[in-house]
Amino acid sequence: MRALPPLVILGGVAYDFLTPPVYTAAPLFSAAPLIAAPFFSTLTTLLTGIAAVLASFGLHDYGTTADTVQAVTESLTVLTVAGLAVLISRVVRRSGERLASARVIAETAQKAVLPAPEERIGGLQIAARYEAAQADAFIGGDLFAVQETPYGVRLVVGDVRGKGLDAVEAVAVVIGAFREAAELEATLEGVAARLERALAREGMRRTGFDAFEGFTTAVLAEIPGGDQVVRVVNRGHPEPLLLYGDGGVRPLVPTEHALPLGMGELAVLPDRADVSPYPPGATLLFYTDGLSEARDTTGTFYDPRGRLDGRIFPGPEELLDALVADVRLHTGGDTTDDMALLAVSRPAAGQPERRRTMRVVPPDGGGGGHDTA
Repeated sequence: MRALPPLVILGGVAYDFLTPPVYTAAPLFSAAPLIAAPFFSTLTTLLTGIAAVLASFGLHDYGTTADTVQAVTESLTVLTVAGLAVLISRVVRRSGERLASARVIAETAQKAVLPAPEERIGGLQIAARYEAAQADAFIGGDLFAVQETPYGVRLVVGDVRGKGLDAVEAVAVVIGAFREAAELEATLEGVAARLERALAREGMRRTGFDAFEGFTTAVLAEIPGGDQVVRVVNRGHPEPLLLYGDGGVRPLVPTEHALPLGMGELAVLPDRADVSPYPPGATLLFYTDGLSEARDTTGTFYDPRGRLDGRIFPGPEELLDALVADVRLHTGGDTTDDMALLAVSRPAAGQPERRRTMRVVPPDGGGGGHDTA
């Protein structure tokens, strides 16, 4: 790509020498600065335009036709296009600067609204990922939070209906309410009730469709310090998976299916936490529907339970690495929904501590991803 503008100019010179005078290389000379404009700096574009103008005028001067109407018209055409190319380059550079600024703002908002959990909380190993479906969008309606409380380690993973700033605001409301309720409420059911009230207050200030149809699917979990169990309240969210140390996988199916948060007034029965064994060496995997609803080219949904069954991972970070790579393979890199992943491992006896990061990656899988420690 760097060699293309000068090659186009050289091609124009060769074309002019090898063809009769009636044929002109002006289109090639005009194309060179236009090619440089979106890919190179403004200075490089300017120098390319100058080279193209000099080449066009020099060839006419060499052929003693510089004073003809055709020569003057061609040279002015190349000069005009070169000037436009410099202007285009300036616009592209400014747009790039604005995009970079917006990206920094998005990253800062992501860290503030959705901070990475600590790598070890209450003796548990934690890994988290946020996979954005849209390039340069680092946060949307998916959420997660982990907190050590007097009642054990509590966590929430959820998905707010909708997109855009309204969804981000709802994420901030849910996480803020969870942080407070997790410390104060004696039961997991009480935490869910607090989140329900917080979303109800949030809905009162909204207008239009969101005032009536705003809701958040969520799963809340509590891992007491002294018992090898996990308590789960599922409010319309995909079922977490329990991965055993021998490769077995079991979904934590709720005893009673409940409505999402924000729709509590329609519920018939109160929340009830389900208790499941959570032995050493096992890992809890929480995820949003961006994982379970990822499709391949034939429309087949991704099945996390089937894809993980029989596989053993050294730790939660390796689990999420493998899961993200497998989803990309399944979808061909074309995802339509954000995906939040949270893995919580209870280390087996003698298992060393491992370093963990939360990675936020755009869908192209390129350099736009970033790690937060």
